[in-house]
Amino acid sequence: MQDFINNLPKLAKDKHNENKKFFDKLKKKTPKNLDYIMQELHEQEFERTDCLKCANCCKTTGPLFTDKDIERISKHFKLKPQQFISQYLRMDEENDYVLQNVPCAFLSADNYCSIYEVRPKACSEFPHTDRKKFQQISNLTLKNVAICPAAFNIVEEMKKLIK
Repeated sequence: MQDFINNLPKLAKDKHNENKKFFDKLKKKTPKNLDYIMQELHEQEFERTDCLKCANCCKTTGPLFTDKDIERISKHFKLKPQQFISQYLRMDEENDYVLQNVPCAFLSADNYCSIYEVRPKACSEFPHTDRKKFQQISNLTLKNVAICPAAFNIVEEMKKLIK
């Protein structure tokens, strides 16, 4: 698994043009049952993928924190939202709250998330491969295939299914 994770950025780069063409075509002519197909592919992949063996998303990237996320997580820590922000977050170039550092401060050595029950929405939805109107997030998916082995595998299966 670790070899696959280490090679993922190169694999994704090698497939980038192919994937981009595929997603451009998908946007122009979206299959009626795309959401159903994506849900199936997502479920099949996550039956065989254990995120706890990877956690590459938590180690290499940080989620966006919405106001609701900040409220919920700060309450979990019994902090005022501004205290939580000062301690863990920063504002990025798009004026979104993101982690000050990666890997995620809430990731433990065994790849468990210490705030799993209250984690940000972006974390709970990652890698977004089961999202409705999937074709609308193709740019995000192109980024995620370089981070998430499951997203990479889902896109590869998707290309075989949808011609």
